[in-house]
Parts: sequence; C-alpha cells; structure tokens
Amino acid sequence: MSEINKLKIFNDPIYGFITIPNALIYDLIQHPYFQRLRRISQMGLSYLVYPGANHTRFHHALGCMHIMQKAVETLRFKGVSISPEEENALYIAILLHDIGHGPFSHAMERSIVEDVHHEAISLLFMQQLNLEFDGQLSLAIKVFKGDYHRKFMLQLISSQLDMDRMDYLKRDSFYSGVAEGNVNSERLIQMMNVVDDVLVIEEKGIYSVEKFLMSRRLMYWQAYLHKTSLVAELILTKVLKRAKELTEKGVVLPCSEPLMFFMKHKITMETFDSETLDLFSQLDDFDIISALKGWQKQNDFILSSLSKMIINRDLLKIKLSDEKVPAEDLHHLKEQFAEANNITLAETNYFIFKGKIKNQAYSKEAEPIRILKKDKTIEDVVEASDQLNLKSLSKFVTKYYLCYPKQLV
Repeated sequence: MSEINKLKIFNDPIYGFITIPNALIYDLIQHPYFQRLRRISQMGLSYLVYPGANHTRFHHALGCMHIMQKAVETLRFKGVSISPEEENALYIAILLHDIGHGPFSHAMERSIVEDVHHEAISLLFMQQLNLEFDGQLSLAIKVFKGDYHRKFMLQLISSQLDMDRMDYLKRDSFYSGVAEGNVNSERLIQMMNVVDDVLVIEEKGIYSVEKFLMSRRLMYWQAYLHKTSLVAELILTKVLKRAKELTEKGVVLPCSEPLMFFMKHKITMETFDSETLDLFSQLDDFDIISALKGWQKQNDFILSSLSKMIINRDLLKIKLSDEKVPAEDLHHLKEQFAEANNITLAETNYFIFKGKIKNQAYSKEAEPIRILKKDKTIEDVVEASDQLNLKSLSKFVTKYYLCYPKQLV
C-alpha cells in the first residue's frame, strides 16, 4: 500500500477534520492494540447519567494528537525549534498515552488488576509496539517516561495543562452535554510558548487558564464524580471483586477467556509478561457487559444482585455529605439487610459501605502552570491571577459518601 493512501482524514465532531500526519502513525492507529480503544468508553459508566456520553478512548486519543499538531505549529511559529523526529515522537506519545486503559479502567484497577496502573500498561504496550515497528517509537518512549532532555515536551503530554486534559474536558463536556466543562483549547494553545525549556502561557492567556481550571473543577463534580456515576463504578468494582472471590473458590463463572485469566491470576508488574499483555489487549467493555448479563442468573445472591443493578440501572442509594458517616449508622443498616436477605454481616459489605472522594482543580505540589509576564518574568498562575477563586481551587475538597440498598430508606 502506498504512503499516499495512509494519509487519511477523520471527521471529528469537535475539531472538524483530523489529519494523520504520516504512514507510521497510520500503522499505529491500524494496530489491533489501538483499534481496541474503539471498544472502551472514555467516561466509563457515566452514560447511565448522561445518555450521550458514549464516546470512546479512540476518539480522545485522536483528538489529543490533533491538538498536539496545533501546539507544535504554534511553538514553531514562535521560534521554538522542534525537529521532525521530535515532532513525530510527540504525536506518538500523546496518541498512545491512554492505550493501557482497560474497560471501566478505574473499577478494574481496584478489583481484578489491582497492582498494575494503566500508565504502566501504556508503557508496556509502547515497548511491545516499538519491537514490532523496529525501534521507531524509541524517542516517543523516552519523552513519555520523562527521560528526554527537553522537559517541555513531557509537559505537553503530562502536566496540569497538557493536551490530554484539554481534549478530555472539551470532549467529555460535548458528549455529556455538561456545558460548564467546555474549554477554549484553541486559545490556550495559541498562548503557549517555551522559555528556558519550560512550557509557559503568555500573560494575555491568563483568563483562558482560569476558565480551564474552573471547567475542570465543574466537570469533576458534575460528571466524573457525579454521585450516580460514582455509585455505578463502586458497584462494578464490587461485582468484579465478588467474581474474582468466587473464581478463587473454584466456582466457574461464564465470561470471556481474557476476563477469566485476570480473575484467576493475581497480576503484578513482575508477572505482567507479553502473554499477559496480549490477553489484556483482548479485554474491552463488551467482555465486562456480557459477563454482567450472564452473572445476573448466577446462584450467588451477591453477584447476581449487583450485576442486575448495573444492567438495569437500578443502583444502590448514595448519599453525599461534608461530614464523615458515623460507624453506628452503617452497622444498623447492615444488621437490617443481613436479616432481611439471610446473608452474613461480612457479606453486607458488598451492599452497604462508605468512603470519601476528593477533588483538587489545581495542585500546588505538582509542577505549576507558569505565566510569562510582559516584563519576561515567570509566575505561578495562582500568584499571577487577580482571581481569588484560583487560591480556593488549589484546596482539596473532600466529600463523604454512604451507599446502601434503596429498600432500607
């Protein structure tokens, strides 16, 4: 196939046309590892709250690559030298930054693939692809790991104002319909520059940065940490934990081969070999959803009840509060439920539990968003801004939750 055929165009509802810059990127997109992202939802179970939030990680990865192209163009225009090799490395690194996400990633990371983070799996995928593509991803991997000497390149991929965040806020806001999350990524990119190998935003872009941070805060509370999305993800975590527990006891549950593998084995970074990676690459949302459909009919009361909750969107009740949930409240509910359903107090932990969620729109501990002032000095956005709310955005906001079956209301 000639290279001309590989310079395809995608039509994206957010940016319009997205072009594939070269044949290598085309081949990476065509690879089964990457095509799998079409079958992994970007917002997990949020579609149970926002029916439009059915977009995938495939969408998001292409969007990130597109705005990275815009960032490279802007920086070059401002005199920042970026070689063709570095440019390509940036595109590959941002395209593959999320390739290690599993289906309903956060629920999986807390249940059946407990000891391996998705970023570590992304790196394993990139290393495997590098073998298949004869070392053509070496520089991208170096940039992705933060080992490359030009530090601003890592900031474009992973920082408090990176291409990843710019795309997912805009995209998730568009598909969920939560308009407050919409960010002006074009304006932010136009305001970017590099000074002393550090990514900065020119002073006239400060209001766009403020809006970006505010949008991030609102998207977390209205979408990502929406109480219904939260309880659905918590239930899914419990379902997978129960399924793993039953599998370890020798109960044979209907599910796909790759899912069965992760339920049978305790996976750590040390044991995550190429065979495990291959099986992980076969996992997507369909494995989980079809397993839940089958598990509804299982004899195990816990597994079948929790599976039905997600399939039929008949979830546990969740209450959020600024105060910690007293232990006696929990104990009283558990006793009631255990008696009504003839299960042990320990088993009620699957249905009645508490926890907390935290959100911080801007972290003072992480690398700051730097503002380039007109007098050429550089300041942290919190100091440079005349907005009092930016100081409050860097505070942790904690909320406590209590989940329990509706019949106990």
